[in-house]
Amino acid sequence: MKIKIIALLFFVFITADTIAQKQHNDYIQNGEFGITIGMAHYFGDLNTRAAINRPKPALGAFFRKQFGNYVGVRLSARYAQLGYSDTYSNNDYQKIRNLSFNTNIWEIALQGDFNFFKFIPSDANYLFTPYVSLGVGVFTYDPFAYIDGQKEFLRPLGTEGQVIGYNGRKPYNTLSLCVPLGIGIKYNISDKINFSFELAHRFTITDYLDDVSTTYIGATKFTPASISALLQDRSIEIDPLNPLGVEGRQRGWSKQRDQYIIAEVGFTYNLSSYRCPSAK
Repeated sequence: MKIKIIALLFFVFITADTIAQKQHNDYIQNGEFGITIGMAHYFGDLNTRAAINRPKPALGAFFRKQFGNYVGVRLSARYAQLGYSDTYSNNDYQKIRNLSFNTNIWEIALQGDFNFFKFIPSDANYLFTPYVSLGVGVFTYDPFAYIDGQKEFLRPLGTEGQVIGYNGRKPYNTLSLCVPLGIGIKYNISDKINFSFELAHRFTITDYLDDVSTTYIGATKFTPASISALLQDRSIEIDPLNPLGVEGRQRGWSKQRDQYIIAEVGFTYNLSSYRCPSAK
């Protein structure tokens, strides 16, 4: 019942705002095409303190359908790079753990945008607004690391026993869902061009962006000196005589999902029309 009431209020708000716009303004903003460029950052088992010290590039494009002056629905596509290493941590255990990863992110998201102020391009009184955004998306990732200068994708190696089915563990899916929640500002430069800045956090349902989630399974479960054995426990590169990779010892924290954030600036092209004057 609550969902139906909210949906009804949302519909009434959009309808009323659209009617008001048509009644009081000749200019009608129908939507926008935009491109964005910015930086992305990862949070998870290798960055437990949410440090923002290793940003990586992000690019995007989107189409926003406008419903009146306040509400829009956006379909976006983004590419971003994420990565981190235990060497950046201030935690002694993590420094000895010595894990690292990089991954490419390809994301498609559907978001609802709500302007705090009335936004009407070409009207000097309504050229600026802050806004909030909430949506749902799907993205792909495939973590990899480097050893002796050689790039190795981590999922096929089963660094936490997924390939051999240790304790029922299975290979993780490289396709996952995210929930973007963001805030931004938008400013109209001309009749056709807008500028924006947005900061949006992505909550995900995966704990394997970094290939780290749960416990070590022990070096004896792997072929000795194999790439899988070397990359599941890299503490031996720090202290060969006291490796951390003992079966059952914590490798990651499975109770918290990985996340990432994107800060970006954008330029959009307005799709607009004009209300025809009445015969009166």
